[in-house]
Amino acid sequence: MERLKNKVALITGGAGGIGQATAKLFLDHGAKVVIVDYDKEALEKANQELDDENLSYCVADVSKIEDVEKYVKHTLEVHGKIDVFFNNAGIEGRVKPIADYPDAVFDKVIAVNLKGVWLGCKYVIPKMEEGGSVVITSSVAGLKGFAGLGPYVASKHAIVGIMRTAALEFAEKNIRVNTVHPGPVNNRMMRSIEGDSNPENPEEVKKGFEATIPLKRYAESKEIAELTLFLASDESKYITGTTQVIDGGMLTS
Repeated sequence: MERLKNKVALITGGAGGIGQATAKLFLDHGAKVVIVDYDKEALEKANQELDDENLSYCVADVSKIEDVEKYVKHTLEVHGKIDVFFNNAGIEGRVKPIADYPDAVFDKVIAVNLKGVWLGCKYVIPKMEEGGSVVITSSVAGLKGFAGLGPYVASKHAIVGIMRTAALEFAEKNIRVNTVHPGPVNNRMMRSIEGDSNPENPEEVKKGFEATIPLKRYAESKEIAELTLFLASDESKYITGTTQVIDGGMLTS
């Protein structure tokens, strides 16, 4: 069954693990997809790996207004509409306590994770088709604290507020807006966090995270993509303004 047949999907952070897995799943379910990322080489590689005539890409920094306008314009010029917006781009920053956190890294995390989501909602949603779906990637760190990840935690909490506001403001157009909240995912971001937490033994950090998860493992990017597909599809047409947790039980432990 093609759950996104005749739909156009726009994905930021499209060259990353979750973004690329979601693009593949969307394509498999009949969507036309535009992936956006600031890393041109990574985008070109993702485009080659996905190898689909219904895929295109746009190089853009989601924290810059002119780049956001560029990826919106690209999508509308290529496909004429936007039905699904996966507002997914994000960075982890460093693992440092608040007192030692580098100011420049704080600014970058907030620019990408918070301003990038804000600008995406501001410039994309008004251009979307009635009955569309917006999915914003938050994190379990958007619902609880993690020592050493202050800016990341703050940004992921803040975008829940954007989601709830957007869900109210765009309900009149029947556009649904929800956040997804993954726990640790087996991808580049977690390798970075593990290595920054303990450069000598990152595997020990991974084991520590796994010990806090009742299902005793990290998620795979495809599992996050499968939840996003559900929220993007008409099967979730009465779900809006919600925080969808996908963490193997981490928040309950």
